[in-house]
Amino acid sequence: MHRFSKKVSMTVVKRLPKYYQYLTDLLLNDIEKISSRELASLMGLTASQIRQDLNSFGGYGQQGYGYNVLELREAIKEILGLDSDYTCIIIGSGNMGHAIANYERFKREGVMLIGAFDVDPLRVGTVVGNVVVKHMDELEDFVKNNEIDICILCVPRGVGQQVATTVTNLGIKGILNFSPLDLDLPDDVVVENVNITDSLFTLTYLLKEVTDPE
Repeated sequence: MHRFSKKVSMTVVKRLPKYYQYLTDLLLNDIEKISSRELASLMGLTASQIRQDLNSFGGYGQQGYGYNVLELREAIKEILGLDSDYTCIIIGSGNMGHAIANYERFKREGVMLIGAFDVDPLRVGTVVGNVVVKHMDELEDFVKNNEIDICILCVPRGVGQQVATTVTNLGIKGILNFSPLDLDLPDDVVVENVNITDSLFTLTYLLKEVTDPE
């Protein structure tokens, strides 16, 4: 196991999933080593940026050799916490909840869906991913009887804060928030917001810039 002597900045951490994906693809194509220039070309970065990012958590590059793809991928995997397994639940089993529950990549990286919850009687009892949707009334007992690391929140904006507060009061410390609002939660709760609408509007802005330049 690697040991890192200094904390990696969040600026670099935000890029690490991209590194991880590209290095995984390289391994699948039986590529064992790669230079900073080659990796930069693949990822759309500069070679100096690659070296700066990777040197921030260890000296993995070798002059005249480049980077050992497997070693670098495993180091990034550890930094991202992917060397551990996590259990998760989904609250909200609509279209978004279904899509996420069926995303096989989570399972491959050790994030296991073990529960799904909703208040809609038409959804309770249906199956998302490989679990049966339970009513929210069963959430408290379920969390007490299972160790849950992550809650994936896919509920409407109007109830997002209430549900998030309930979840954190039950002791869950990680929330992947797909609800379109900023949550007000204790400092020891880690929240990652995924706002698809913001991304769409950013895309439409950029598209407008390209298709309708001044």
